[in-house]
Amino acid sequence: MSTPKNVAFYTLGCKLNYSETSSLGRLFADAGIEEIPFEQGADIYVINTCSVTDFADRKCRKIVRQALRHNPIAQVVVVGCYAQLKPEEIANIPGVDLVLGAAEKFRILDFVGELSKAPGKGLVHAGAVSEANTFVESFSFGDRTRSFLKVQDGCDYKCSFCTIPLARGKSRSNTVEQVLESANRIAAMGVKEIVLTGVNLGDFGNGTAVIEGTAPKKEAMFIDLIQALDEVQGIERFRISSIEPNLCTDEVISFVAGSKRFVPHFHIPLQSGSDKILRLMRRRYKRSLYAERVAQIKQTMPHACIGVDVITGFPGETQDDFLDTYQFLLDLDVSYLHVFTYSERPNTPAAAMPDPVPMDERRERTLQLNILSDKKRRDFYAEHAGTERLVLFEAHKDPTLLSGFTDNYIKVEVPWEEGLINTIRPVRLTGFVP
Repeated sequence: MSTPKNVAFYTLGCKLNYSETSSLGRLFADAGIEEIPFEQGADIYVINTCSVTDFADRKCRKIVRQALRHNPIAQVVVVGCYAQLKPEEIANIPGVDLVLGAAEKFRILDFVGELSKAPGKGLVHAGAVSEANTFVESFSFGDRTRSFLKVQDGCDYKCSFCTIPLARGKSRSNTVEQVLESANRIAAMGVKEIVLTGVNLGDFGNGTAVIEGTAPKKEAMFIDLIQALDEVQGIERFRISSIEPNLCTDEVISFVAGSKRFVPHFHIPLQSGSDKILRLMRRRYKRSLYAERVAQIKQTMPHACIGVDVITGFPGETQDDFLDTYQFLLDLDVSYLHVFTYSERPNTPAAAMPDPVPMDERRERTLQLNILSDKKRRDFYAEHAGTERLVLFEAHKDPTLLSGFTDNYIKVEVPWEEGLINTIRPVRLTGFVP
């Protein structure tokens, strides 16, 4: 193909994917290939996929069709978790020209020259996930307000429902020194907030290779990383994207409570409030530990925001098991829920488990927990009505407004005002819109 002039990206899934898409964009920019908006008909489209649910798989197909509507002769490249798990399936999607696995995606420019818009199956370069055994630094940079900084990748946990270890490989991390270097680079760009991201963020330190070619060595832990980052000048806020309850230690909680820059916001996956279901999921804790973590956070930071991931309709989840989860969450002092309807993922132990829950029951349980989440969020916002908190302002889709988040993740909207974007200002919280 002729040398491409521009590229466009579409990212599905988590904050980690967004950080990696930005790094892919910088690779193209360094090669003189301009990134343009998706709708402008790029020469190359790169779709960074997720495969947490069936919806993400279907979404990939939809985005391929959309890309080709914008430019029917564009080269379409698919990377990400879905690409590692189902490379041949993706290569057969009409319009896909190249599929890159976990170990190949950051060498995307090496493969772009092979592309040609010819009918038939796309090219596949996706080795075994075991080949994804090195850490590749990534961070996002878009609106100059917030950056997602990847510090850890892969996962050594074996949750029975999860494909991530199959898609991203074993746990591995950056070094503290290299993370600090990245944070300082981001600060120099004028960014005010960094969100730390990873597949299993609290496992930071596993698989860190101090010298290339040496055996992985755990030289630092997550607490060491956040203590070091708290001294970085120029970044006003650090936010922990998500941390497992068994890794959210008293030491981590106490540090955040007294830190200069880490905000009082925790997102802690629960998945189920039933110990029976937690065992089937192969989670590494019981619900009593989860309740202890929440209580410890609220004792040291009463104003803290706590988000929760929950899965409904896992195989074997009876109505009583669901009600057990519902009551546990109702009684828990948390701020919002991210609710996922369980979907069978190939090559996971859960997919072969007996007693699957009918899909209509799964969806009904998801609806009930989403309603509970709305109540939790309203209650959390109401607790802070009349108080003053610092807000980092950013652009709003409505040009007459600005939006932003407080340190404890309360979303705020104010009338547009010149010069407020990417500043942190005190705001009195007067009320909320349902």
